[in-house]
Amino acid sequence: MLLFCPTCGNLLLVEESANCLRFSCGTCPYISNISRVVKSRNYPKLKEVDAVMGGSAAWENVDSTDAVCPACNHGRAYFMQMQTRSADEPMTTFYKCCNALCAHNWRD
Repeated sequence: MLLFCPTCGNLLLVEESANCLRFSCGTCPYISNISRVVKSRNYPKLKEVDAVMGGSAAWENVDSTDAVCPACNHGRAYFMQMQTRSADEPMTTFYKCCNALCAHNWRD
């Protein structure tokens, strides 16, 4: 959590004094003792694989091939290839199970 100086607006620093921790401004003489635990956590929401690859519309006009699904052992899967690394690296192949009840995604 970032706190700013109410006097000059600069970022407050945490420093240790003789008996407690305190916020201090590096620009002006503002000092405020810390009287309680100040903490907060913000976890970013991770993107799902489909959202990164273009959602369900990306799978509309793709071909299928013989590939065994690791989730349900179905023998067919849709596939598409994307360049995910630098140009001198091979393309990554993404698969989606043809079994409508499974629809598991994986990559090769």
